[in-house]
Amino acid sequence: MSAEIKKQIQLEIAHVLFIDIVGYSKLSSNDQHASIEELNRIARASEQFQRAEAASRLLKIPTGDGMALVFYTSPEAPAQCAVEISHALKEHPHLQLRIGIHSGPVSGVVDVDERANVAGAGINMAQRVMDCGDAGHILVSKRVAEDLGEYERWRPLLHDLGSCEVKHGVRVSVVNLYDDRFGNATLPRRFESVQKRRTRMRWAATTAALLALAAIVAGIVMFSRNRVRSVLAAPEKSIAVLPFEHLSEEKANAYFADGIQNEILTRLSKIADLKVISRTSTPRYFISGLYPERPVEVETLERLCLGLPAPS
Repeated sequence: MSAEIKKQIQLEIAHVLFIDIVGYSKLSSNDQHASIEELNRIARASEQFQRAEAASRLLKIPTGDGMALVFYTSPEAPAQCAVEISHALKEHPHLQLRIGIHSGPVSGVVDVDERANVAGAGINMAQRVMDCGDAGHILVSKRVAEDLGEYERWRPLLHDLGSCEVKHGVRVSVVNLYDDRFGNATLPRRFESVQKRRTRMRWAATTAALLALAAIVAGIVMFSRNRVRSVLAAPEKSIAVLPFEHLSEEKANAYFADGIQNEILTRLSKIADLKVISRTSTPRYFISGLYPERPVEVETLERLCLGLPAPS
């Protein structure tokens, strides 16, 4: 065994770039071979690949439907290599790749041909990160994102996706690396279902909280009416439900605000002897706690809820 190989396999921390050809198993044998050869040419043309290889700081591991490039330089090396490969793919639109990057411990091994090779958590995690993406995605682990975040040029390119469940129930925190010139800004399919489930749970919790708030408001209004009755006789118990403001960035869910108001109005209308002001007759008012300069609207709201005429 050469001294150079011994030196390579003794290193324990590596920065791994894992590449997979999307839809590889569906290709014919000839197309599979052609795709691998094309990927090899694109990867070898990368400046980062050439630099690391010239410095003997790179290991190349074929994976059947892709490759793993193990850099012994810096966390920037695999990220920059991925960017360069993504740029080159614009001239090869039929070649669909997904990429995962992770920095972690690896174990040096020597294969049957007396060549240096590696295995270990660093390789496995890079593949798990890649598995969370779709065609065109460059995904990096949270650890790599933190390392890249130390460099100002990378910060605006890092977009946190949260955690993704991978093989054996393991969850990994993933960050999407992209801008308008490379990568894929689309949310990976694995995260779409998670996001929809979280949105449903969030709106369910919000609805329950607002319904509870409506019940409290109804109680406060009736309590206030009893106190005011000694001075001003209100003709009947009344309550108005103000429109809710949609503050979420998800514009497609704006209809939830109207739906919640309608649900509260429907439930309050079932209370006997309680007059519920219709939504079309309820104007928008300012909250005195947030807008102390508009107390007249608050007074108007209170009188409307009590069934009294608005102040002149």
